[in-house]
Amino acid sequence: MNAKHVGYLFCALAMIGVGSTVVVSKTIAAALPPFSATALRFAMAFPVFALLMRWRGVRWPRLSGRDAWLVIAQAGAGSVGYTVLLISGMKLASATDAGVIAGSLPAVSALFAVLALGERPKPAVLGAVVLATVGVLVCTAHPDETASTRGAHSLAGDALVFGAIVCEAVFILLNRKLRKPVAPLPLSALMCGIGFLVAIVPACFEAPWRLPFDANLLAGIGGVLYYALVPTVAGFALWYAGAARISGAEAGLMTALVPVSAVTLAACVLREPVGVAQLAGVACVLGAVLLASFGQRRALRAAA
Repeated sequence: MNAKHVGYLFCALAMIGVGSTVVVSKTIAAALPPFSATALRFAMAFPVFALLMRWRGVRWPRLSGRDAWLVIAQAGAGSVGYTVLLISGMKLASATDAGVIAGSLPAVSALFAVLALGERPKPAVLGAVVLATVGVLVCTAHPDETASTRGAHSLAGDALVFGAIVCEAVFILLNRKLRKPVAPLPLSALMCGIGFLVAIVPACFEAPWRLPFDANLLAGIGGVLYYALVPTVAGFALWYAGAARISGAEAGLMTALVPVSAVTLAACVLREPVGVAQLAGVACVLGAVLLASFGQRRALRAAA
């Protein structure tokens, strides 16, 4: 297996892990309040990142005042906001629908770059945004359920999950606004450390210590441990190890595995039904990822 194949494998495993967060968040949401689960996730992940930095001899970055505030905003939106909204949404939404919505991140990020950074929208980007929108609408619009309580709850959950994707897009946008880029490892450590400090205050108001100590709580804590160590820490290591071996556009293609992973795991682990609407939504979102990656590849070739 050559280096490029290893890069594809590592990035693919990282994205499968990201897709699994949708499924594990279902277990977490049933046992823990969202801010408490978020604070616990970062409390578990931060020491691991700190040890990785020490092992690799990486120092903490020195940030200007402006960049420091941007990093804090990144942690608030991309770390705390994303996790809280995803867990809150998974109390109400199906994992299959949430998986399709999560897969729309590349298109949402591209749209934010056009709107906030004034980037000139390319046809591939516009096509990706349209396809992702169609995919999300197809899988989340259930006319036969909207009048029922279950349908209303499902739509609210879908909206919260989409809000999580918006928070992640804001994270990406803010990262591009930094005057001095921060290396991935210290940035991940900072996101966990600051994210914990941001989440711990509202977590105290949730009074998680009053929760009954039962099998449900243990399953929720186990879910948070998985979230902290596998998608967060191992996912970071796999993604950047893989991305170092392949191009940015090729790595971007691997994000197509997020909705596929989430929908497949929802069906296999949670036994959720996967209907024609969800499959059509996955197809549209996959098309959006391919278009966004195609547009990125053409932009890189033009710049070269």
